[in-house]
Amino acid sequence: MKEFTAQDLKSIKLFSNLTIDQCDQLLYRHILSKYEISQQFIMEQDWDESIFIICSGISKVRRYTSDGDEVIMSVLGIGDVFGEMSLIKNCSRSADVVALTSGSVLKLRLEPIKQLLKRQPIFSFELFKLEASRLRDLNQRFAIQSSNATVRLLNTLAYLACKSSIQSSPTSLIPSLSQFELGLISNLSRETTSRTLTKLIARGIIQEENKRLKIVDLNYLNKQGLYFEESSC
Repeated sequence: MKEFTAQDLKSIKLFSNLTIDQCDQLLYRHILSKYEISQQFIMEQDWDESIFIICSGISKVRRYTSDGDEVIMSVLGIGDVFGEMSLIKNCSRSADVVALTSGSVLKLRLEPIKQLLKRQPIFSFELFKLEASRLRDLNQRFAIQSSNATVRLLNTLAYLACKSSIQSSPTSLIPSLSQFELGLISNLSRETTSRTLTKLIARGIIQEENKRLKIVDLNYLNKQGLYFEESSC
């Protein structure tokens, strides 16, 4: 596995305003490891003195209702940070994070990052912007839950495409996920997901390439009120 460098860390938005020396300090005793599908990184109510960065692959943030139903809060992709709430408040983990694909993840010690937050106001501001963007994404996803199945599934596919590429493009190839997982993210049954996918493929709005999906008609998404452009994610 390729070594993770200070320059790699600086390329991630949260750390982009730090110097190379500061990034080197944060990487002291870091752990870069591979993961497999369904691997669980953190569990709700766990305590851990670390934060994590997705270097490749995608993962889901989930919680369970009192009835035992799984709810996917968000999807994490390349460059996304999780476990960062521990920087803001000394509390247990608020959700599970589970791999949807294989990939790699970087684990950083929490204490050096806490010390940097005290000394670097601009770093604190970047953390605030990260939390604000998470809230915006969550609001957007829940805002369309009353929409029809086509809109909900297309939004999920564009969201996954953005999360799966460095370019954050809604027309990137989407990782091969089960219809069950796509349904969970879209809040649809597996049967409805399957039926809607078949319709979208038949109409040429999405294509299937080697068992992976790809959106090919962004104009159709815009007509449905989903305003995605090539670099809009």
